[in-house]
Amino acid sequence: MSIPVYVFTGFLESGKTTFIQDTLEDKRFNSGERTLVLVFEEGEEEYDSSKFSGKNVKICGIDSEEDLNEKNLQNLAESFNSERVIVEYNGMWMIQDFYDNMPEDWVPYQNMLFFDTNTFLTYNANMRSLVVDKLSDCDVVVFNRIPQGFDTMELHKIVRGISRRANILYEYADGTLIPDEIEDPLPFDIEAPVINIEDRDFALFYRDLTEDMKKYKGKTVRFKAMAATDPKFPENTCALGRHIMTCCADDIQYCGLVSKIKGIDGIQNEGWYIVTAEIDIRFSRLYAKKGPIFDVKNAVPAEAPEDPVATFY
Repeated sequence: MSIPVYVFTGFLESGKTTFIQDTLEDKRFNSGERTLVLVFEEGEEEYDSSKFSGKNVKICGIDSEEDLNEKNLQNLAESFNSERVIVEYNGMWMIQDFYDNMPEDWVPYQNMLFFDTNTFLTYNANMRSLVVDKLSDCDVVVFNRIPQGFDTMELHKIVRGISRRANILYEYADGTLIPDEIEDPLPFDIEAPVINIEDRDFALFYRDLTEDMKKYKGKTVRFKAMAATDPKFPENTCALGRHIMTCCADDIQYCGLVSKIKGIDGIQNEGWYIVTAEIDIRFSRLYAKKGPIFDVKNAVPAEAPEDPVATFY
């Protein structure tokens, strides 16, 4: 039997505890299910279990990263015979560390991220990698304590530079909650006979492709890429992609797409090419799952882009 896991992330004093408290007071969510609440950091707010609508709630604190391990989490869940888990996660810890240590029967149901608008830009400037880590995974991001008249466009741009799938909510100081409805058209025409990706747009293309693969199935695309070859790759296979900087200079990695190409011997490792390819979605052992496969029609040697590292603007 799988156990649903609700993850709430954000930095200290971002409103996580208050939101979870309100949720557990709501009869629509808490009608008596055996709920384990894991608290990975302690803020000024404390839980008041006397107000919970259902009383089968156990709160456990995890203060050390050493205690973040599968065995400990499994023991905590079993000791309470938990039916579901709520996680108030420490914003200073990487979210993947939690997922890597989840018991096998735990299934993430939702990830909500909270930011105090008054401190968010400072965190983004000084702890960018942690902000990117949380935004990359969340389903919903809530900016709270927004002063009246505050221009939310900068917040929107920061989120959309990292994730196009997260829903954005703005909570104002008076309690008003407004969804972000700004549309972000892609900088390339996905309905064109050949989708032309400019050098500066590769990171956006890569992210959109990997987040919503189905809409690219059967499409033809043209872009500039650096090839990666390896004798261990399947026959007539290479990777085509770019180095992408997610958040900072310390977080640059090569993001390659599995590509099938005849005449693979003519493709040079780390060589640059203008590639025309048709996209299919199928299993590849290089992904260890289904993913975008580029059936290359043409690959012409080219000069490297002016900036070889792609960014999200």
